[in-house]
Amino acid sequence: MGVAADLGYAYRRPNGVQRAGQSLGSTTAGAWLFSKLLAPTDRVLFRWFKGRTSAPALLAGLPVMMVTTTGRKSGQPRTTPLIAVPVDDSLALIGTNFGQRHTPAWVFNLEREPQVTVSYRDRRSELRARPASDEERTAVWAAAAGIYGGYDKYQERIKGRAIRIFVLESITESRTPEESG
Repeated sequence: MGVAADLGYAYRRPNGVQRAGQSLGSTTAGAWLFSKLLAPTDRVLFRWFKGRTSAPALLAGLPVMMVTTTGRKSGQPRTTPLIAVPVDDSLALIGTNFGQRHTPAWVFNLEREPQVTVSYRDRRSELRARPASDEERTAVWAAAAGIYGGYDKYQERIKGRAIRIFVLESITESRTPEESG
């Protein structure tokens, strides 16, 4: 079994209202608004509903998991609600930051310390994040477009920075990009 299956992480097609939520989230104004409101809202919803739902799941049909990294400056745990992209037997994280100009802090944390704790619904796993290879990046972008059209719009808006993509693996299965082909 892979990381996605171990966590029970799956994407389901959104209904009409959720597709409208996705359209709003992919606009510049909607992405800015969501970049400010979703993380704090999801932290509260995650506690209230014991990880069973999130704002993006309700509003846009997008599954959210809590990813806990180690702060690169503080050394303290930092938990961020993120949408993962299922690719083959794994999950990928894309550092779009809602199409904003700056790279999200969790990306820098992963680059410093790749070990993470991931929580999704009632499951929790210790994983390692590694940068995606060029071939994996292509597969992740293709899969991401099928989940949320906003990713393509975010990619168009982001200028002057590389969008980092990480593949999550079991710690016992971790490989370098060169070893994974």
